[in-house]
Amino acid sequence: MKNITLAIEDEVLDKVRVVAAQKRTTVNALVREYLTELAGREEEIANARRELLELMETSEGRMGPDWKFSREDSHER
Repeated sequence: MKNITLAIEDEVLDKVRVVAAQKRTTVNALVREYLTELAGREEEIANARRELLELMETSEGRMGPDWKFSREDSHER
């Protein structure tokens, strides 16, 4: 595990310390949790993009740039 140094306004740190105390944790733990969640979300987004691109490449539905719904298609039930 690596250590990092953050510069943060005194007022913000005071407020975060109160939040950490209310949650019975530390500021360090809150920052670690936030960064872990942030990294996880970015990974999920990247995976979703890859899956969408793969789906686009393997899809059998090829409509082309000039394709439009016909009146019958749009009212089909």
